[in-house]
Amino acid sequence: MLTLLKKIGQTLYRMWFYILVATPIFIFFPFLLVFTFSEGTYPQFFWMARNLWAAPILYGMGCPPRIIREQQMEKGRSYMLVANHTSMLDIMLMLWTSPSPFVFVGKKELVKIPLFGFFYKRVCIMVDRDDTRSRTGVYRRAQRRLNQGLSICIFPEGGVPEEHVILDEFKDGAFKMAIAHSIPVVPMTFFDSKKRFPFTFFSGSPGPLRVKVHSFLETGALTEEDTGNLREQVRGLILKDLQK
Repeated sequence: MLTLLKKIGQTLYRMWFYILVATPIFIFFPFLLVFTFSEGTYPQFFWMARNLWAAPILYGMGCPPRIIREQQMEKGRSYMLVANHTSMLDIMLMLWTSPSPFVFVGKKELVKIPLFGFFYKRVCIMVDRDDTRSRTGVYRRAQRRLNQGLSICIFPEGGVPEEHVILDEFKDGAFKMAIAHSIPVVPMTFFDSKKRFPFTFFSGSPGPLRVKVHSFLETGALTEEDTGNLREQVRGLILKDLQK
């Protein structure tokens, strides 16, 4: 009986998440749409996504963020934001953690998500990892966004790891791009997303979402040959946190 009640509660918890995701989009749809007409109005779109979409979802799910920062981002400076990825909440958590506007680089498959996908394809940099031209084009589109004073966010695992894996191997893309554009890497550890809202259906529960924003790693003096070392340095920082 207790197992049945738990499954019912977790099902309702999932349904509540999707209601929270969809409701702000429906309410503010005209404004969100207007702010996607031009790249120049992306900061306004980001503000709405952060404060009127991500925040209600996180707090509405009973998952208030608890952020520890070793270093603060400077207004007007561009960064490469990277974190471990285990939950749909990571998107909202990243939006709330970064006060500075950034653009996600993500899989083109997310376009298929109803409603969310409509805006995703309009404001994010999509990549088809099986298409060499698509991967190359990401650098060009990222440079344009960086020239506009925005930051870039990539989850470097390239997907969600298997259930038993604490932290998957990192792809080179985020670090190669950071070195190519001489922008600092901002490593972040998301401690609790998997516990609060994993991809496994009958699981998850409310509770705080702890985030650690590590000291930034400068890339100005690095070359493409340093990509592997930078990648493993960042992965090591995050893995050490997750193993505590």
